[in-house]
Amino acid sequence: MSEEPRYKRVLLKLSGEALMGELEYGIDTKMVNRIAEEVKTVRELGVEVCLVVGAGNIFRGMSGVASGFDRTSADHMGMLATVMNSLAIQNALEKIGVDTRVLSAFPISTVCEPYIRRRAIRHMEKGRVVVFAAGTGNPFFTTDTAAALRAAEMNCNALLKGTQVNGVYTADPKQDPQAEKYDSLSYQEVLTRNLQVMDTSAIALARENDIPILVFSIHEPGEFARVLKGEGQFTIIRQE
Repeated sequence: MSEEPRYKRVLLKLSGEALMGELEYGIDTKMVNRIAEEVKTVRELGVEVCLVVGAGNIFRGMSGVASGFDRTSADHMGMLATVMNSLAIQNALEKIGVDTRVLSAFPISTVCEPYIRRRAIRHMEKGRVVVFAAGTGNPFFTTDTAAALRAAEMNCNALLKGTQVNGVYTADPKQDPQAEKYDSLSYQEVLTRNLQVMDTSAIALARENDIPILVFSIHEPGEFARVLKGEGQFTIIRQE
């Protein structure tokens, strides 16, 4: 395998649960620090990196709806929780010398910058890591959709989704030991088989903009860099 990364500008999508580490709730600083080290390693390969992080470790909009919240209010609360996660990632990255900017779809000027596409691209061109917070800024859209949207807006070569397992399987491998891993899939296969890797809006956006999606385990140390080199364990979703 080549030692050169296959992609020059990528978006890393993390679930909020990825930041919990071994905790049952909230932010595990050890896990956040390890993710920061992974991002730093990739930056040192010359790859421009931006991130979108979910909020399931703090507040999940649909769970709020089930508890009696109005859907719009619940989604706004979830988006605000992504700002907290984004600031945690920024803090971890800057502690290890990686210049980072958090850009929020909500204007929260006292803690981070507002999302402006040209400004975000300029930050990346200057070598800074950009963390996109508050999803798309709209209710009824997931952070998966926000990730695909920002990847398209940033002209990213690939969208990497760091998950709990090392790729896409025919079933949940943690519940079904007979589940088989896919090495590659088309966007249409993901939709037709209802594999639920990302929501349908995110898959459609990636397909329309020809952005490959690479699904890998964020819990495997060093895997982010290995996947960018075509190594490691992952599933790639792309055009047929």
